[in-house]
Amino acid sequence: MAAGTSFLSRQCVATTTRTLVTAKLKHSSYHFSTFLLPLRTHSRRFDKIISKEIPSNIVYEDDKVLAFRDINPQAPVHVLIIPKLRDGLTELGKAEARHGEILGRLLYAAKIVAEKEGIVEGFRVVINSGASACQSVYHLHLHVLGGRQMKWPPG
Repeated sequence: MAAGTSFLSRQCVATTTRTLVTAKLKHSSYHFSTFLLPLRTHSRRFDKIISKEIPSNIVYEDDKVLAFRDINPQAPVHVLIIPKLRDGLTELGKAEARHGEILGRLLYAAKIVAEKEGIVEGFRVVINSGASACQSVYHLHLHVLGGRQMKWPPG
């Protein structure tokens, strides 16, 4: 691609929604996240999972976080962990000092999930933050992956 070209091509697989998003932008006046606006509505799906309006396979739950199996697993164990209260925390890049406690709680929940799933000796925690990282649901969430040998680099 020539220097100065305002062309962005991004292909993201939204694992939690089985949605393939392809955006090819040829004009700098467009912003990539504009094409992801319909996916932002999926954060409401997480709200419905929290309120038990939508069924999910819950692995762990406490008063602050909920962990459930991904509907399109990328490993033998693939669990999503979400804060029950979004509190403006749509992505890690928007975290503020006031979110420190819940961020720590999410990581500790990842350890509990790994223990429950029998993968505590080796697992991966992934957070996709923003459109460039292929974040598909704008309700901060962690992916806990394990049950097989992981590869590096991840991508």
